[in-house]
Amino acid sequence: QAAFVGMGGEVCVLEQMLTLECELSVVLGRNAIGECALYPVAENLHEAGILDFSIVPARVPSALAQQAQTMAQAIAQQLAYCGVMAVEFFVVNNGQLVVNEMAPRPHNSGHYTLDACLTSQFEMQVRTLCNLPIGATRQHTPAVMVNLLGDLWGDSQPNWAALLQHPQAKLHLYGKQSARP
Repeated sequence: QAAFVGMGGEVCVLEQMLTLECELSVVLGRNAIGECALYPVAENLHEAGILDFSIVPARVPSALAQQAQTMAQAIAQQLAYCGVMAVEFFVVNNGQLVVNEMAPRPHNSGHYTLDACLTSQFEMQVRTLCNLPIGATRQHTPAVMVNLLGDLWGDSQPNWAALLQHPQAKLHLYGKQSARP
């Protein structure tokens, strides 16, 4: 009651503070006839509330990864969703999953699919929306996606050639003019 009064009587939603073990996301593609393809579960690490990097496959027990995929698919099914969607989860209390966010689009935690999966999330978006066969989502190589924000390097460009000296490094720049959460 005191908190409500302290907020000036404004209607608000209060959430319990959770102790997080980690954060996961599941990217999926679902077409208009209900066929669904799930990508491997990503483990996401954030810095200042912004995705810093994703590790795929996630370093969690396979049963937990399967549960996250099952929940994400059920959400897409209940919404009769068509397209690519990401569902983010908090992992709390010894493996309990709590849905954190749904992103109805290709998602930055799925950018790894460009180089590590048979069908990227971007191709999957086209396939699902154009009634084309759903692509295979099998991951053919482990991946770490680092989210580079444009404000990291100021006015000068980083030495991309140095980064690309690693034979398995891939660089994808999206041309964003400003960094934003």
